[in-house]
Amino acid sequence: MAKKAKKQQSGSGGTPASVALTAAGTPFTTHAYDHDPASPSYGEEAAEALGVSPDRVFKTLVADVDGTLTVAVVPVAGSLDLKALASAVGGKRAAMADPVAAERTTGYVRGGISPLGQRKRLPTVLDASARTHETICVSAGRRGLEVELSPADLASLTGALFAPIGRS
Repeated sequence: MAKKAKKQQSGSGGTPASVALTAAGTPFTTHAYDHDPASPSYGEEAAEALGVSPDRVFKTLVADVDGTLTVAVVPVAGSLDLKALASAVGGKRAAMADPVAAERTTGYVRGGISPLGQRKRLPTVLDASARTHETICVSAGRRGLEVELSPADLASLTGALFAPIGRS
């Protein structure tokens, strides 16, 4: 049975991500859906619930690049290339960050980490494929809530650079 997604007006949702978007005057739309805790993939669940191609729904991952926590935003349809991420930020080695450290640093829970409105601004890399879409969806800061915005706006608000860091 397909999950129902609910489209909300810009500014609704009340997460640090939506607050940051509203404060910046950035156009966006939030999409809420009923999250299933048993779902094996938060991103794929979001794509299915929203009826959006998994190439347009991006997951936010936190990696450790040479001792620095770094945010990687890649399509849920693929995976993160850790070597490419390290290279994109001038590092040598990257590994997925400890989940507790990622949650503590970003202020979000796993499966709901947004690249926007994080407790501490981290270096951010957005997969270059995002540029092929007018809008993309990323977590709005909690499981079951996505925000849709232009890749350029996301990059501008997070200070992200575009680089080919995703693998199909």
